[in-house]
Amino acid sequence: MEKLIVFLLLSSMLIQSLTAQCPGLKVTWPELVGIPAKLARETIQKENSRLTIVPSVLSGSPVTADFSCNRVRLFVNVLDFVVQVPRIG
Repeated sequence: MEKLIVFLLLSSMLIQSLTAQCPGLKVTWPELVGIPAKLARETIQKENSRLTIVPSVLSGSPVTADFSCNRVRLFVNVLDFVVQVPRIG
């Protein structure tokens, strides 16, 4: 249990330090969880036109570990609804 807590804290710190590289951008969109991916994508790109890469990724699928200030991944279920908080990266 202690290892899990440490892991979560370190993960949170890493995400915060990476997103600090993208000044002036909204970092997360918790309000988009549960809505269709198409609407989520439109909302994200309307709020920030610099976010040019907004792919839908089936939840649980492997993704690359690289970080990009112009990408927000939409993790979706088989019905194409957002199931995780979208975030820059």
